[in-house]
Amino acid sequence: MNGQSGAFDAGEQVLVIGLGRSGIATCAVLRARGATVFATDEKDPELLAEVIAELGRSGIRFIPPASLCAWTQRLTSCVLSPGVPLNNELVRRVQAARVPVYSEIEVAYRISRAPLVAVTGTKGKTTTTALIGAMFARAGKTTHVGGNIGNALITETFTAKPADWVIAEVSSFQLESIRSFKPKIATILNLSPDHLDRYHSMDEYGEAKFRIFANQGPGDTFVGNLDDPAVGALSEGDAAKRIPSRALWFGITPHRNATLYLRGDRITYAPPSGDPRPVEIMPLDEIGLVGRHNVANVLAALLVGLAADLDPHALRAAVREFSGLPHRLEHVAESDGVLFIDDSKATNPGSVVAALESFDRPIVLIAGGKSKRTDFRAMGQAIARRAKAVVLIGEAAAEIAGVVEAKRTARATSMDEAVAIARALAVPGDVVLLSPGCASFDMFSSAEARGAAFARAAAGLAAVHG
Repeated sequence: MNGQSGAFDAGEQVLVIGLGRSGIATCAVLRARGATVFATDEKDPELLAEVIAELGRSGIRFIPPASLCAWTQRLTSCVLSPGVPLNNELVRRVQAARVPVYSEIEVAYRISRAPLVAVTGTKGKTTTTALIGAMFARAGKTTHVGGNIGNALITETFTAKPADWVIAEVSSFQLESIRSFKPKIATILNLSPDHLDRYHSMDEYGEAKFRIFANQGPGDTFVGNLDDPAVGALSEGDAAKRIPSRALWFGITPHRNATLYLRGDRITYAPPSGDPRPVEIMPLDEIGLVGRHNVANVLAALLVGLAADLDPHALRAAVREFSGLPHRLEHVAESDGVLFIDDSKATNPGSVVAALESFDRPIVLIAGGKSKRTDFRAMGQAIARRAKAVVLIGEAAAEIAGVVEAKRTARATSMDEAVAIARALAVPGDVVLLSPGCASFDMFSSAEARGAAFARAAAGLAAVHG
């Protein structure tokens, strides 16, 4: 191995593994910083032909996986795209050659000149990240929002100035291989079963999430959810010693450790220093997002903003103005009094439970897809409580059907068929809710593509019935 790794600039020879959105962005940023960049990916090279050609025009060489071992001795470091696990065969070959391996968010952090807010959790990450970005912008800060939310974090940190703020949505996958990643403010929204096709247990999954605060210090802040058993357990006793930074806590239900909480129908702040008298931030009826889980997301975002000393009036205005994101309880159509709601980003059972609890009208649920080896029992219980019927799609249809008791169920082989069946089961005043609880890759290229298919089918029915 030549040179010294860690600066990711001229003199370094860096391999990027994985040529998805973040991998391509990493190649571009490192090349712009003067590094010699190589790239590899296990996908069929024919499918990557355009990407490989574009990289080549930028001076970035593609290394076929079969040829990787011949190149490892010249590498100074390796960067993983978010979806590439540490036990991937290509990663093992690089590690066997004693080449340091970094996650994309680690590199993004190292090159950043701006302070960073990092958001993780099982559900609600993208909505909360976007809301925090809106709050910082409303408060007059130049803000860069990136990570799992849709644009590569490394691109945002590369362009950020010291006075700016970077708001990052980060996943457990990305946190696995961090080294010095240290957000100024970090928050964990919640923990529920997810990605158990990658992790052996909930404890292992939780430990990956807890790495978000591992490198923080006394000058940093951790924001945690007291209502979540796994996260809230860090607020007291020996577990609290794991958090090396200032810890601030929020909760919908009363807790003695809460800094931000509900008092009646008002969001109330108990300043951790200075005048201890509670301060009313805003009433609940100004929140435009649907569902109790989104109240928790708003509390998290508000407490992050307060931790950054932002003007509470700007925070309140940002919440009032925020209308949500695509594919997250998004109203996409209406037909004869039946609402069609796209929650395609609900890719784990906990998110489906939250979605089902968000409506006070009868629900016909469309669920299913590619299972992540999670337990569907709690989701089945929520369906039994809250849905009048369920239409099942995808590989996990039979597994979900097995936990839905005394509930009308139907099967569909396409989204068009699922929407048509759901509409036939619904009556005016009902909701047809797409909230799959599974990944999309058995039938669709992405959760976004699945949501778009649902919206098209719903719009088509609305036009016919209209």
